[in-house]
Amino acid sequence: MGARKIIIDTDPGQDDAVAILLALASPELEILGLTAVAGNVPLDLTQRNARQVVELAGRDTPVFAGCNRPLARPLVTAEHVHGKTGLDGITLPDPNLPLQQQHGVDFIIETLRREAPGTVTLCPLGPLTNIATAFRRAPDIVEKVERIVLMGGGFFEGGNITPAAEFNIYVDPEAAKEVFACGRPITVLPLDATHKALTSRDWIATMRGMGRIGEVVASWTDFFERFDTEKYGSEGAPLHDPCVIAWLLRPDLFSGREINVEIETGSELTLGMTVADWWGVTDRAPNALFIGDVDRAGFFDLLTERIGRL
Repeated sequence: MGARKIIIDTDPGQDDAVAILLALASPELEILGLTAVAGNVPLDLTQRNARQVVELAGRDTPVFAGCNRPLARPLVTAEHVHGKTGLDGITLPDPNLPLQQQHGVDFIIETLRREAPGTVTLCPLGPLTNIATAFRRAPDIVEKVERIVLMGGGFFEGGNITPAAEFNIYVDPEAAKEVFACGRPITVLPLDATHKALTSRDWIATMRGMGRIGEVVASWTDFFERFDTEKYGSEGAPLHDPCVIAWLLRPDLFSGREINVEIETGSELTLGMTVADWWGVTDRAPNALFIGDVDRAGFFDLLTERIGRL
């Protein structure tokens, strides 16, 4: 059996960057391309950051720029978490890796039409604008998707941008609603799981001693950890997006339930909420594997081992 083919859709973001490094370090995964989307910072920065991370890893994985705003709303960004560049913490050189000319949405459509049905997994780490736009433009590709594995939402943990909503879903709730209704298998890594993937001072010290890439990861983590430790009173910062890649590599590290998840798009108070029927109180059919727990030690062992390969 060959490597699993994936497309990473991303809005780097320090934790997105760690997720990309984890994927690039893992021979079990064949990254067909990275598509950037506006989210943590605007598109001109997310595509640049994606190219910087690929170059940091010494790879030439193609990077495509996708949608620069949500389907139906103004863009909300998160510089207050990730800094003005999205990758604050350490200064990386300007990337030499070129940005592909093709639009990211067109790349997703063409790739799914070209590859054998059921062989490409989509891995969104940011707002779901590019994925929903591709599905709107080319409905024929939806049934060709093997699985969608995404970071977003929360149930027991509530939200991190509003009391009810997690950032990725909140930024483009209409896109999320369409993706969750697409009918393909979906795995959701919500705040319920990612808030258990907390960094520690020991792990950051280990990273700092692992050469250039480890040093960069440590500096990114130090930067956004300050925000999260102040907000949550926790000892470390949650590495949200790497959980997506870790689930692909080691699903045994995670546990969850097949449940129904709907996205709230009409309420001012709960806009972007992932209404997760964890207790099965409705008759709505399950549409997602909603992850609730992660083996923290196993997760960080995996990260350390893989980043050490780069």
